[in-house]
Amino acid sequence: MFPRSIQSGLLATAITLVVTTGISGCSVNPVTGKKELTLMSQGQEVALGAKQYPQAQQTQGGKYLVDPALQDYVSGVGQKLARVSDQPNLPYEFVVLNNSTPNAWALPGGKIAVNRGLLVLLEDEAELAAVLGHEIVHAAARHSAAAMTQQQILGAGVAILGATTQNTAYGDLVSLGSQFGGSAYIAKYGRDNELESDKYGMKYMAAAGYDPSGAVDLQKKFVELSKGRQSGGLDALFASHPPSQARVDANIKYAKKLPSGVTNRAQYQRAIAQLKQDADAYKSYDAAVAAIGKKDYASALQLTRQAQKQQPKEAAFYALEGDLLAQQKQYRSALQSYQTAVQKNPTLFSNWLMRGMLNAQLENFTAAERDLNRSTQYLDTPHAHYYLGQVYEKQGNTRNALSQYQIAAQSEGDIATKAQARMQALGSKG
Repeated sequence: MFPRSIQSGLLATAITLVVTTGISGCSVNPVTGKKELTLMSQGQEVALGAKQYPQAQQTQGGKYLVDPALQDYVSGVGQKLARVSDQPNLPYEFVVLNNSTPNAWALPGGKIAVNRGLLVLLEDEAELAAVLGHEIVHAAARHSAAAMTQQQILGAGVAILGATTQNTAYGDLVSLGSQFGGSAYIAKYGRDNELESDKYGMKYMAAAGYDPSGAVDLQKKFVELSKGRQSGGLDALFASHPPSQARVDANIKYAKKLPSGVTNRAQYQRAIAQLKQDADAYKSYDAAVAAIGKKDYASALQLTRQAQKQQPKEAAFYALEGDLLAQQKQYRSALQSYQTAVQKNPTLFSNWLMRGMLNAQLENFTAAERDLNRSTQYLDTPHAHYYLGQVYEKQGNTRNALSQYQIAAQSEGDIATKAQARMQALGSKG
């Protein structure tokens, strides 16, 4: 799963290699031992993954912070599997994202994420190991590099699926953070890559002491959930990791060749206890987001405040309240909601961005400049530069305003159009 900025970075790297070096060499798949055509060195993969990993997290809800112990638990399981992988020296990292969509993904170089929305569907640590082992194989076998190479040679670019991030006009503030958080792009692997990741992921599971039947149970569950109307929010997961009875059968066959191991159900259930306890709170939040989609803002606000009562530690609930209050032009109340969101999660760009936009609306220019600049430290967005341009323009600082508008104008969509219009207006005044 790749956000557009990451997809663009990966594609740009591949194009650069083709144009500047003309390389079309073969490399050995570190997992299977087969020769495969790749345009990127592993060092380039590792560097790219390290650069894009923080950005990927920011665009998909940021880290799950309500129960920090869950991060350590998932990372511990992941590192146990990584140590027995065919590339144990990759700089593996594992993170739980604050995202209700059931999904998991891997960036080049072993940068792996799993959404809290997927964790609540799993039953035990063996199933978690199946998820993480599968993603480790994608990284260890260099599937991303191979896919990019093949698609570039075919002139197809990098295949992506997903919903685009909508540009948001000044004053139309409803769920801007949610829009960024949900703008996930999914790298679609081929059938062979998926089967390969299943097989070798099970091998890693067994080597780490887990029962490989966890991979069988996982695929059975996904096949069942994919039937009829049961898939729901699983569309993103199934798009990148399509379930099938053939995968179940292949996993059953391979599991018979591997030793049995532990499932650690009790340990897993303890680890996700907070998530299960907060299930109703996140259900209220997701229902609020759905209500916004139907423009039922009154119900959305009621549901959001209900979620806050159910779990007052979750910053996203206060951020959504801020979006809704801003939509009603209750800017001062919206600012207070975002003050709380920033306090509860100061590591998410959209909290700073929205607070900065609200401060700009209220002409708190010093605070707006601070917040908007702070947001760019986590994720550099054209929105931040556009509204910084607004702040400087309203203070009569035309030079700085033009500089910020120029940056925003290099993007796409409505925000770029607005920035270009302001540049022309300021230019005509000069």
